[in-house]
Amino acid sequence: MVALADRHPTSPAQLAGKCIRLLPGVGLCFALTAAAYGLEASERALAGKAWLEALVLSILLGTALRSLWTPDRKWRAGIDFSAKYLLEVAVVLLGVSVSAATILAAGPALLFGIAGVVASAMLLSFGIGRLLGLPVRMALLVACGNSICGNSAIAAVAPVIGADSDDVAASITFTAVLGVVVVLGLPLLGIALGLSGIAFGVFAGLTVYAVPQVIAAASPLGAAAVQMGMLVKLVRVLMLGPTCLILSLIAPHLARPVDRHGKAVADRTEMKQPGIAHLVPWFIIGFLTLVACRSLGLVPTAAIAPISHIATVLTIVSMAALGLGVDVRTVAKAGCRVTAAVILSLLGLCGISLALLSALH
Repeated sequence: MVALADRHPTSPAQLAGKCIRLLPGVGLCFALTAAAYGLEASERALAGKAWLEALVLSILLGTALRSLWTPDRKWRAGIDFSAKYLLEVAVVLLGVSVSAATILAAGPALLFGIAGVVASAMLLSFGIGRLLGLPVRMALLVACGNSICGNSAIAAVAPVIGADSDDVAASITFTAVLGVVVVLGLPLLGIALGLSGIAFGVFAGLTVYAVPQVIAAASPLGAAAVQMGMLVKLVRVLMLGPTCLILSLIAPHLARPVDRHGKAVADRTEMKQPGIAHLVPWFIIGFLTLVACRSLGLVPTAAIAPISHIATVLTIVSMAALGLGVDVRTVAKAGCRVTAAVILSLLGLCGISLALLSALH
């Protein structure tokens, strides 16, 4: 009976063991967060203003450390936990700062515009991939990753179209690196274009890969940018369901993959529908639940500011973990055609998004 209890996945001993294994990596991420806050305070003391906020500094510190040192297994579990689960918890908690009035203020024109941007970006990205000679499935993965939600979209679409595992690996190679580049560079572009907080939130929501990264990208331009960015990004993510449905109808008619000699080979990945967890992640449901609670007055007003502060701290910790997971050298391993396809697709998405902003004034 003792042996059975030890093997039980929810036993206290195993739970404690898992927590202990997470401590080194999580502790490192919190240490980088403390350093980022310290550097931000130093900026304010020396220049009277923080040109780089703690959120951005944590990414830079994590990336700099990763370029000098590769974390081993001892650190990896806690870093991965911080990059994924702490960030998802932060997204859920952010729901208390968004009310239904914000969502209703967006209007139907923006909602239809988001769907149009996703569809247009997918067609453009797929076309770019095919012109550059990428296989059909690879081009579809790049298109879905860029146009909807990065790794999550790639993971959901891959089994639907029977994508090869090598194609999946090559497609997601850029998500971490370009995700950080977009998070750091997009606010500079928004300021250069003179976008308001709400307009930049729409822009960030349309172009940033992952839901949590929208928070990081939009934060420098204020709370309005974050709220609008989250709204737009959530609508983008919800496009994943219809996209998978359409691709499931198209997949049986796709050309079979070929080897280097042009000979058709069998798909290595069985075509199947992804689970509901891939189409609607749990943290999106949690976010919308807290939005509803806030709108119904179930969240005390005095609790909103502390919860939002906790969400901010967790986001910064997760951005440090994100930086620790970035190896810029991986881009060189994916090949020139994939690199060009992803970058050109991202630029095309930015152009289409700016066109929507201009149309909506």
